Amino acid sequence: LAATRQVIAETRRQVRAEVESRFVRVLSLQSRIQTEEATLNLIEDAAQAVGKRVAAGEDSRLDGNLARVEAERARNQTALLREQLVQARAELAVLLQLPAELPQLQGGLDPAPAAYSLDDLLNSAADRPALHARNHREQAAKSRLDLERATRYPDVTVGLGAGRDGPAEAREKFVSLSVSLQLPLFRQNAGGIGRATTEYTQAQIEREAAGRDVVTQVVALWERFAHLKARVERLKASVLPSLKENQRLSSTSFRAGEIGLLQLLLVNRQVLDGQRDLLDARTELRLTKVALEAAAGWQSTPDLR
Repeated sequence: LAATRQVIAETRRQVRAEVESRFVRVLSLQSRIQTEEATLNLIEDAAQAVGKRVAAGEDSRLDGNLARVEAERARNQTALLREQLVQARAELAVLLQLPAELPQLQGGLDPAPAAYSLDDLLNSAADRPALHARNHREQAAKSRLDLERATRYPDVTVGLGAGRDGPAEAREKFVSLSVSLQLPLFRQNAGGIGRATTEYTQAQIEREAAGRDVVTQVVALWERFAHLKARVERLKASVLPSLKENQRLSSTSFRAGEIGLLQLLLVNRQVLDGQRDLLDARTELRLTKVALEAAAGWQSTPDLR
C-alpha cells in the first residue's frame, strides 16, 4: 500500500512535467509563427517594390519571379506552423481533459532563474517518490521472505482407526491412534523460501539500479542545461543583434537601390535562421529545465497560465 501511494505521487509529478512540456511547445510554436509572419511582411514589401520596378523596366522579370516564389514559400511555412500549433494545442487539451475548445495560452518561454545547485538536485532526487516506492517493495519482499522462513512446521502424520479383534466368540472392538514422524523432522518449505528469496533479490537490484539511473540522469541533464544556457546567452548577446542590424541596413539599401533582391533575401534568410536558432535554443533550454526538475523530483512553481 505504501509503495502504491508513492507510485501515485510519482505519476502526479510526471503528469505535471508533461503538461508543462506541452505548454512550452505551444508557446514555442506561437513565437515561431510571430517570427515567420514578421519575415513574411518584409518579403511581401520587397515583392511589391520589385513588382513596381519590373513594371517600370528597372528590374528583370526574374527578380519579380524570385520575389513571388520567396513570398509564397514564407506563406507556406507559416501555414505549416499554424497546423502544428493546432495539433499541439489539441494534445494539451487532451492531456488536461479540457472541453472541445482548444486552449489559448499565454506565458513566457524563458525559464525562471534556477534557485538550486547540482547538490540540491541530487539530494532532492534521493527523496523521489519513485525511489521510495522501490524501497517499500524491497521491504515487502523482505517481509515475505521472513514469513516463508518462519513457515516451518513438524512433518507429523496422525492416524485414527477402529476395528474388532479377537476370537469369533470373544471379538472386541478397539480404537487405535497412530503418530508417524518423517525425517527430517521439520518441513523446510524450500519452494516458498526460494521464490521469496528471488523476489527479494530482484527488488534489491531494481532499487539499486533505479538509484544509479536517477543520479546519472540528473547529472547529464544538469550539464545539458548549463550548455544550453550558455548558448542562448551567446546568441542573444552577439549573433542576433548583428543580424537585426544587417536586416535594417539591407532594407534601407534596397529601398535606395544600392543592393538587389538577391542580397536582400539573403540577409532576411540569415536573420530568420538566426531567430530560429535562438528560439530553438530557448525552447530546448526550457524543456531541459522541466526534465531536470522532474528527474530530480524538485518542487517548483512554474509560471503557467
